[in-house]
Amino acid sequence: EELAHLIYAGADMIIMPSMYEPCGLTQLIALRYGTVPIVRTTGGLVDTIFDRDYSSKPLTARNGYVFQEADFTGIESAMRRAIGLWHSYPDQFRKLILQGMQYNYSWHRSGEHYLESYESIRL
Repeated sequence: EELAHLIYAGADMIIMPSMYEPCGLTQLIALRYGTVPIVRTTGGLVDTIFDRDYSSKPLTARNGYVFQEADFTGIESAMRRAIGLWHSYPDQFRKLILQGMQYNYSWHRSGEHYLESYESIRL
């Protein structure tokens, strides 16, 4: 486990070409360590990672790169965009890292939401 944490902390990007991912912790851990996730549009990956170039979220809320097809073309496209930003615009890449680190997917927020929902239907 210690080695895994060192890898997250030392990596600039992590690629997750998953075919199926109901939730996914890897991308959430990566965000906390400042590692930019590159993920396929499936399950929890697409629910938590918002493409820097194509998301409908505001630019300040984007936190990684997303690709559609689990083939060479899809993966290469997302990786080229990510590496291109890292290489040509390091200040923008650092901004993307910081935006990702600001996301909080902890149970604290979810727990409060569940309590509020429970309280609203209980009364």
